[in-house]
Parts: sequence; structure tokens; C-alpha cells
Amino acid sequence: MLKEDIARHLLTIGAVAFSPNEPYTWASGIKSPIYCDNRLTMSYPDVRGEVADGLVSLINTNYPDVEVIAGTATAGIPHAAFVSERMNLPMSYVRSSNKKHGKGNQIEGKVEAGQKVVVVEDLISTGGSAIDACDALKAHGADVLGIIAIFSYQLQKGKDRLAAAGYPYFTLTDFDTLVEVAADMNKLDSKDIQLVTDFRNNL
Repeated sequence: MLKEDIARHLLTIGAVAFSPNEPYTWASGIKSPIYCDNRLTMSYPDVRGEVADGLVSLINTNYPDVEVIAGTATAGIPHAAFVSERMNLPMSYVRSSNKKHGKGNQIEGKVEAGQKVVVVEDLISTGGSAIDACDALKAHGADVLGIIAIFSYQLQKGKDRLAAAGYPYFTLTDFDTLVEVAADMNKLDSKDIQLVTDFRNNL
């Protein structure tokens, strides 16, 4: 199964790390016993290739009318590039805010009003950065079909925010799959599984 394979790859290359006793701090300030850094996939050609193929499959299945692939800056950019190359589609990327020099662009690359766009994220946590990118594209006149990502923490807050914003999303793997595979690989014992699962469920 692709979900399990991707989770195993992420664990094997160290893209996902667990630290139940000394939590990591996310960009949002949340203290978490799990940290996912999908940037590491760039350094492993076989893994990044499987990720790109998986993302293409998600797009073909769920957004077959896509005309432009848009990555979120910065972690979504390389994956958007790999995907757009495979699909022979235009690519753009969306900054978190307008550039402070030059033309002051927030959206880099050509996106025309009415074009159907899929946003590529590296992961979904609270959904904030993906929603911001989609909103920026929408304000620019694009028809945002939805979001794809490598991984989702499956936080209820993220699910609620994305649903309220009206952006469907699909991911290659997710928290539940990752924990299950980590247990199979002896990277988590039953106590730690409970701890990280409680963390996810209580956010």
C-alpha cells in the first residue's frame, strides 16, 4: 500500500522523528512529540521519485482538470516542481506574503484568471499555510481546485479550518499510518504510541 510505503520511507530516512520526553516546537509554537521534515526527501532520489509519482496520482484521481501546479513557499516548491515536470504543466509558487522588493509579488510564475490550480504542500498540520496560499491564488482570480500534500497530522483543527475554507485536500500518508508503521519498525513502544496519539487527539 502506498500510504504504508511512504510512511516507511519517511521513517527510514529520518524525515519523521519522535521525541516524547523533549517535544519539538513547531513554527506555530505548538510543542509536539513528533516532527515531520519532508524537505529531507529531496536528498533521496528514489524516495522523492516515489513521492512525486504518488502526488501525480492524487492529482489525476481527484483533480483531473488541473492546469497549473502551485507550490507553497518554501517546502512545497520542490515537490511542485517534480510534479509539474512529470505532468508537463506550468508551475508557480506562493509566498507567505508579498515580496518586499522588485514587483512585490506574492505569486511567482504565471497564473491567469480562471486557470484551474492545485496547491502542493509538504504537510498539513493546522492548515494555515495551505489556506493562505489558496486564498492568495483565489484573490488573484485562479480557480483553486484543492490541495495535495505528502503527510497530514490529522489534527481536527486542520480538518475544520480546511473544511470551513472550502478547500478539499488529499495526502499520500497520515499520522495514523505513520504511527502504525513506526510500531512495526520498533521505533515506538506502546507507551509512546499512546503519548503521541493523545497529543494529536487533544489539539
